[in-house]
Amino acid sequence: MQSVFSDTAWSVWEPLIEEVRPKGKTPPKNLRRTISAIFWRHQNGAKWRALPSEFGPWWIAAQLFIRWSKLGVWQRLFEKAKDRDQDLGMVFLDGTTIRAHHKAAGAAKKGGTGERRKDREALGRSRGGFGTKVCVAADSHGRALSFTLAPGQAHELPCAYALLDALPYPPIHVVCDRGYASHKFREDLWNRGSRPVIPPRKNDPEVACPKWAYRHRHLVENLWARLKEWRAVA
Repeated sequence: MQSVFSDTAWSVWEPLIEEVRPKGKTPPKNLRRTISAIFWRHQNGAKWRALPSEFGPWWIAAQLFIRWSKLGVWQRLFEKAKDRDQDLGMVFLDGTTIRAHHKAAGAAKKGGTGERRKDREALGRSRGGFGTKVCVAADSHGRALSFTLAPGQAHELPCAYALLDALPYPPIHVVCDRGYASHKFREDLWNRGSRPVIPPRKNDPEVACPKWAYRHRHLVENLWARLKEWRAVA
């Protein structure tokens, strides 16, 4: 079976993982194989028990993924990875709805409050059914900078403020589709020191929207396309 990580890719990921993993815990003997198993499972959407034998015992990968999720290791790894060569010349905001699995409506886990589960899962009903609205800020190269979650029926615009607050400094241009067309939001962008690139709605007055910048909005759409190729994510 072809390795998930080439030697070159692992040489980049390994030091980042070593920085964020729990120092008091002993990592698996073959950390590269275990991380590869986790990536393979999420890319293919398989059950943990269906992991190929080449990745070792399935429960080792499953336990590591769950434990690191609870400890925030994956979030710290994302923060480390996104800080490498990020370009805030243009930042793209966009959202998509992820349909929930049919088991998502089950009872809450013991020890968890309803509010905590609501914040963690952000489930809600929209015309497409039970799901979660995921919003992203992407840099000039179409790389994810930050994410927010909202119930499936929620509008994307309120999430934009949290996405922008998570950036290290204001971008030069903020590019969005017509769903973000709001006088209040445009004013907020100007106050932050960013130029809004948002076309007006059909019945709204004309506003300045540089076409050369809006032409690059496909980069955030391409980002969603890449993420949705990971079946366990989509």
